[in-house]
Order: sequence, then structure tokens, then C-alpha cells
Amino acid sequence: MNDKSENVVWHHATVTRERRQQLNGHRSFVLWFTGLSGSGKSTLAHAVEERLHQMNCRTFVFDGDNVRHGLCSDLGFGEEDRRENIRRIGEMTKLFVEAGVIAMTAFISPFRAERQMVRSLFEPGEFIEVYCDCSLETCEERDVKGLYAKARAGLIPNYTGISSPYEEPEAAEIRIRTDSQSLEDSVDRVLNYLQDRQLVG
Repeated sequence: MNDKSENVVWHHATVTRERRQQLNGHRSFVLWFTGLSGSGKSTLAHAVEERLHQMNCRTFVFDGDNVRHGLCSDLGFGEEDRRENIRRIGEMTKLFVEAGVIAMTAFISPFRAERQMVRSLFEPGEFIEVYCDCSLETCEERDVKGLYAKARAGLIPNYTGISSPYEEPEAAEIRIRTDSQSLEDSVDRVLNYLQDRQLVG
């Protein structure tokens, strides 16, 4: 059911995305970091942001846990709520890209359909999927919160990698083996991709 008001109309601003990008001196786009819990998504996203910040780029990282404290604090972890979580983040990143910002997200986002749904919000080349490819064994070894152990004990339902599947990207723009590649080299991989495509200087 669609209960949107017929009186809601999109307002077109005079300050356009193109003008914001010109002011910023770089393009705006989304870096969507995906992977299992413990695969290094947040660590890599923030390290990339630090490098971009040093290059005078305007950036913002949407971290999965942080978003769950505010924007998505009303959502649980069932299938429908997880889908809504990703939908909201997709719409939020779209607004940030319109504002001329390089938006980065660190979410497990386990299902291809949801990642494709977010990708469809953007023009070709604006949504860059970064797959943090890390073995489940390594992710469990890194798990300082003990969440994997709780999931294996049946204490946490719908836990990705244990009781809920993770669907690997079939054609991610960037795929990084975060269980074997250093953080510095991983950041270089992302920056080289962006520079090769002239998205940043």
C-alpha cells in the first residue's frame, strides 16, 4: 500500500549538485563497504576517509552500529527490518551524494537484492561496491564482542554467516582480501580505483 500524499512534490534547488561538486573540487559518489561482521569494513572505510580528508575531500562514513543508535533505532534484526535498514541508508546516502559529499557505508548488507536496490538509486559509476572478502574463520577470530560464539550457541538468531546467509557480490567494483592484505595496501587499492576513474584528484 502506498499512502504517500499526492501533495508532496520534489522541490528543485537553485544550488545544484554540479555546483556543489565544483565548490568541493571533486565528484560525489558512494563507497559501499560490504562483508561479514569482522571483515574490516568499518576499519577500512574510516581509513579511506582519513586519506580522502587529507586530500581536502568532503566525506562522511555511515557505520552500521552508529546508524542503529539513531536513524534506525526503531528497527530489529528480522528480515524485513534489515531490508528497511538498508533502504533508509540508501536514501540517506543518495541525499549526501546530492550534497556533493563522498558517502561511505560500512554495513554487512548480506543480500544482493538489497545492494542492487541501493545501486539502482544512482547513475552508473556513482555506486562503488567494495567487498571486504574475509574468511569466516578469520572473522570469528577477530570477534572481540563474542557475537559469533553467541550465534553458534543459538543465543543470537539470524546472525549472518552462522544462521543467516551472506551473498557475496558477483561483480563488486573493488574486492579486497582483508584477511591477507594490509590496511595500508587496502586503502591504496581503493584510492587507486578512485583516481584511475578521475573521481578524486
